[in-house]
Formats: sequence, structure tokens, C-alpha cells
Amino acid sequence: QVQLVESGGGLVQAGGSLRLSCAASGRTFSSYAMGWFRQAPGKEREFVLAISWSGGITSYADSVKGRFTISRDNAKNTVYLQMNSLKPEDTAVYYCAAGISVASIRSGVPTHWGQGTQVTVSS
Repeated sequence: QVQLVESGGGLVQAGGSLRLSCAASGRTFSSYAMGWFRQAPGKEREFVLAISWSGGITSYADSVKGRFTISRDNAKNTVYLQMNSLKPEDTAVYYCAAGISVASIRSGVPTHWGQGTQVTVSS
């Protein structure tokens, strides 16, 4: 089992940056692909980006390409989401997720979810 706890959310002005962290418990963290989703008010949860267990494969939603970066540190059981050039439309609750592969996460079927952290971008 893997438990995921996000941190780093908050309020930032448009154009600013924020880094989210997702700390995972359990010795099997390094065997999971990891990803981030977000859900804006009144909208469905959407895929943002994902990274393979080794870090060698990444996948990004078109809306965040060139602005967001995912990385992981298996020694620290942590995955990161670096968000730059933030826009008001990036405002959402951001969820960390673990899955068997980048493809399964991108398809919206991860095996584990975090509780979410709020990101608010003001204009």
C-alpha cells in the first residue's frame, strides 16, 4: 500500500511559480509511476502530468507543456510538481496519484490518490 500526502499549495499571482510535493509512505514507492491531476470548481478532474518509476518517461497535458515539470526522488519517496508562469485557469485542487504505469495514470486509472492541495492563482 502507498499513502500519498501533498503539500506546497497556496495563493500566487499570475506569472508566478509554485512547487508542490507529494510524499509517499511505503517501501514500494520506487516501483510506481506517479502523476498529478487537478480539479477546478465545477469541472471534472483532469490529468496534468505523470512520470515513470525510473523518471525516464514523462507525459504532460498540452495545457501545461513548457510551464510545468514533474520530477521524483526515489530516495526521498517524493514526487514534485514545479509550476511556472501560472495562470488564473490553473486554479484547482491538485491531486497526487500513483499507478502501475504512466499510461494507466494518463488514462485516469491510478491505484492510489492523495487528499489534494489547493492552488489559487490570482489575476
